[in-house]
Amino acid sequence: MLSRQPLASLLFLPLGAAAAIVGLLPWLITGLRLPLQNLWATATLPADMPIVLLPFSQYSAVLLVAVLWIGAAIAGIVGRAVPARHPLSAWVALESGVLLVQVIAIVQTAVTVSRGLRAGPDSTSYLGALVGLSIGGMLLGVAVTALIARAPKGGALFGMASAAIAFGPWLSGMVFPINAVVSGSLLTSVLSEIVRFAPAVVIGVAIAWCGIQTVGRVIAAIVSLVLLWVGPTVITAVSAALGSRVLAHYPREMLDYAVQVFRSALVMPELWAPVVGVAIVIAAVGIVGVRTVRRRAAAAG
Repeated sequence: MLSRQPLASLLFLPLGAAAAIVGLLPWLITGLRLPLQNLWATATLPADMPIVLLPFSQYSAVLLVAVLWIGAAIAGIVGRAVPARHPLSAWVALESGVLLVQVIAIVQTAVTVSRGLRAGPDSTSYLGALVGLSIGGMLLGVAVTALIARAPKGGALFGMASAAIAFGPWLSGMVFPINAVVSGSLLTSVLSEIVRFAPAVVIGVAIAWCGIQTVGRVIAAIVSLVLLWVGPTVITAVSAALGSRVLAHYPREMLDYAVQVFRSALVMPELWAPVVGVAIVIAAVGIVGVRTVRRRAAAAG
């Protein structure tokens, strides 16, 4: 059997940076052109918008958080899977690599957008909200990386489940890039279903990996399934509210509308029950499979 040699801590810095860049893929494949802005100072064609490293737009807010969060989750998986000579310093280097890329992306995008927006309080509030959302997503990503990379299996499962909720919008950005023309076809329907069920597959596999041997792991599994129920509903509500140009200048009404959509979707089992069911089936099959393999290995040994 081949043994894995632990890596030096500094090597985790580029690994973290690479993970953050992979997280940005749904935006990188679009060509990095800033989406058209309602508050842009001058009339500009889409092809003439500036290059930015993040999709700053109220219509892309969910994807904005997802690309930051998924990059952090990938770094966490790397940190848990790759042995290190000094785990704590390796984790610090890993987080530093992620943050280096994401901070550069946030600053570059914020500065570029600020130069193009027309002057006024609306533009200031708009840019401030997007910057705040980006920083919040980045900081939550730090927690996700830490949970996945260093926490016991129950905590790691919670981190993976949280990232799985962001994986849906991230994958949607990969198969249906921003500004791409999406036609109604069988392929489009199939891809939409793949995007819909992808978080369930991730959570099911994560529960199977974690197992349910302890009370803490059982609680983590239940919380993960609750996240799978509530998380996509929150995303649907936020996307619907932010995507309304009519409500763009009425924050209170926008919030009320988001709450209404959330409440409606939450009590519609046809939306979430199949997804949660798939996660439960995958988790159950995986747990049974792992136990069977271990029993056979123990018997053979």
